[in-house]
Amino acid sequence: MALGASACANFSAGNLFSHYSEQNRKMYQAVRSGHYQDASNELPDNIGGDILDNLEKGRVYFLNHDVQKSQSFLAQSDQAVRRQQDEAIISVSREAASFGSLVANDNLTEYVPADYELGFLHLYLALSYVYDNQLEDALVELRRANQVQEKARNQRQDELLKEKDQLKREGVHTNVGSLLANYPSSGTTLQSIQNGYLFYLSALLYEANGDLNDAYVDYRRALAVAPDNASVAGSALRCAQKLGMNQDVTLLRKKYGAPQRPGKKQGRVIIIQEQGIVDQLKGWEQSLPVYDSNGRMNLYSVALPYYPAYHASNAFPVSLNEMMVEGDRLVDTNMMARKQLNERITSIVFRQILRLTLKNALRKESTKDDNNNVDVANIVMNVWNTLTEQPDTRSWITLPGAVFSATTIVSAGEQTLTVGSQSYSFRVPEQGTTLVWLSRQGENAVIWHKQLGRL
Repeated sequence: MALGASACANFSAGNLFSHYSEQNRKMYQAVRSGHYQDASNELPDNIGGDILDNLEKGRVYFLNHDVQKSQSFLAQSDQAVRRQQDEAIISVSREAASFGSLVANDNLTEYVPADYELGFLHLYLALSYVYDNQLEDALVELRRANQVQEKARNQRQDELLKEKDQLKREGVHTNVGSLLANYPSSGTTLQSIQNGYLFYLSALLYEANGDLNDAYVDYRRALAVAPDNASVAGSALRCAQKLGMNQDVTLLRKKYGAPQRPGKKQGRVIIIQEQGIVDQLKGWEQSLPVYDSNGRMNLYSVALPYYPAYHASNAFPVSLNEMMVEGDRLVDTNMMARKQLNERITSIVFRQILRLTLKNALRKESTKDDNNNVDVANIVMNVWNTLTEQPDTRSWITLPGAVFSATTIVSAGEQTLTVGSQSYSFRVPEQGTTLVWLSRQGENAVIWHKQLGRL
């Protein structure tokens, strides 16, 4: 039944009997260790679907210095997202996938990316354009990313209220509570869903393009998300001074102090450092008893995704001209991922309960006219449930764990950035601003730089 119902959906033997994190274990470990070429040899194919598989490919190829391939795969993922969003609410394939998942597991449904993943999709498309010196195209992607964040912020609360009302109407709140009683918590943070990395990059590019009003709007947004980030505060103050916003300048100076200004023979270096890799979802299993009308008890396996305990780390220091530079946090992707799971876990549990109800109904139907086969049917259904009940661990697992930024004033000319055992040289013009981007995993790092002009 699962095979037939999911024939047009996200069906594969891997998704039926395993889950996303396990199927992509080798790729994940390769990225985590900084072995980007090995990761590109382990990229997923028909595991997460057009959206998720292409997100992973786009990120890994970006780390592996193949920006053209990265841009191509990210664009394919973007197109798949647009098709998904343009589809009718009810479609034959989606309904078939939904039924297939109810007799097997949620991995057979079409993957719908989280809001923060859509933001990162447009952010990395923008970075690929920055790398190719296509500033206008980069700004288009960042505008789209901002729209995703605004839409997410406006819709999030309404969706949660609707989900809660639906659960009440179905009358399953008691079961949900009992199942969640022992569920490993993903954390209770109420940290904003907004991405400070996205806002800060957007503001820098707007300022480089001379769009000071748009730049200041995004600097303020970034500062609201990352109020302790000195780079963001300095940039916001610099932009407020250019716009002649004296009241804002006074308030910002009072809180953050006067910004650093490069002298005639100095320049500014802004370092954006991605660090590590986001955690993978793991599977949590529990057996639940389901009783039929005759009082017979059957144990059914329930599998839920969860994140392990997590403690945020500080930025790894880098050396610029033999001087240590430590950044401040822009975004913690691990916290965003955990928040997203917390918001959808009730819905996941709701589907688990529906799945148990359906499986129990199928078991009873198969023995309705033949009591001699009750024990055989119970064994068959229990084996099927044990083999196919897999947690839905799908998420964009090659994203960085956290992102930091730092700003420093240097003497104009040749500079040397040291990251671990790697050295990277670049030039800073007099009174110019140079953006250095790096992504650091394991013992390796990808590094490049761009000139942003006289910011």
